[in-house]
Amino acid sequence: MIRRVLLVTLIVVTALLLQSTAFSELRLLGVRPELLYLVTIVFALLGGPNEGALVGFAAGMAQDFMLHEPKGITALTLTLVGYAVGMGRHLIVSSSPLVPTMVVALASFTGVVFYEVTAFLLGTFGETPAAGAKIALLSAAYNAVLTPILYPLVRRVAEGSVARRVVRF
Repeated sequence: MIRRVLLVTLIVVTALLLQSTAFSELRLLGVRPELLYLVTIVFALLGGPNEGALVGFAAGMAQDFMLHEPKGITALTLTLVGYAVGMGRHLIVSSSPLVPTMVVALASFTGVVFYEVTAFLLGTFGETPAAGAKIALLSAAYNAVLTPILYPLVRRVAEGSVARRVVRF
């Protein structure tokens, strides 16, 4: 259990640091990828709704506090995205390697739109609706491009930290 918590913490901190340093310079038409959305969605696909919500909350609070954004909007968004993806994972019956890419793209788009709507309602979103739609689409596309690279890596590390029950006779 402690090993799992440390692993999730390490992955979230690494994703947050990459997102705020290296990927802040590697923009696709002015938009950076949302690595914390990607990490949350991957853990929700692998671990279910509880793990997705917990990882999403932790990642969202880390981003909110590190980047001086309004506190709680990202945490709420990632918690709901992680829980929703975790709840829907039992509906995935295909073993195609494209499934995680499609799920990440759709969930990232939905999450970014939810974040923008919530920020708009709270008066902290300073973009036009057209710019918000562009940000959501390009963030989802960027995450979809990164999924084939990062999903197997995160999956391998995450599955290696699960405690296995040993039965001896």
